[in-house]
Amino acid sequence: MTKQPDEWLDDVPDNQEEDDEEIIWVSKSEIKRDAEELKRLGAELVDLGKNALEKIPLDEELLAAIELAQRIKKEGRRRQLQLIGKMLRSRDVDPIRQALDKLKNRHNQQVALFHKLEALRDRLIDQGDEAMNEVITLYPHADRQQLRSMIRNAQKEKAGNKPPKSSRQIFQYLRELAES
Repeated sequence: MTKQPDEWLDDVPDNQEEDDEEIIWVSKSEIKRDAEELKRLGAELVDLGKNALEKIPLDEELLAAIELAQRIKKEGRRRQLQLIGKMLRSRDVDPIRQALDKLKNRHNQQVALFHKLEALRDRLIDQGDEAMNEVITLYPHADRQQLRSMIRNAQKEKAGNKPPKSSRQIFQYLRELAES
């Protein structure tokens, strides 16, 4: 006597049915999306400079693959990026992502500081002594006389449509004050 498909389930032990429910099925599309994400992460790592790469926790094999990808062009680079993505699949990428985020955040903070200093420099040139008090409040160790001299020179350059040499000096001086 041949069993019907419905009767096959009767032969399966109850605990095996429970085991089948515990298996989490991952779609092929999801696997591909994860692989693409790791390839993008690898591309970000390849785009970093040598100093930035040193700050990211990479093993020797992965670092060598990234450095090779930095030297390769066109189709070879694309294949190397695929290899890096494949290598990342077998590694814990959380520490790498955290280090990369930290690098990006530091860059964003530096850009924000530069914008703030540029705005302060422009106010110094436009308003003179009125903005000087703000600088002295922010940076008490600033040399008031040196700053006044640079501001006067920058105002003369601006009025005479000359290159903004003094304006750059003011920015550089403000940057030194901010970093000290």
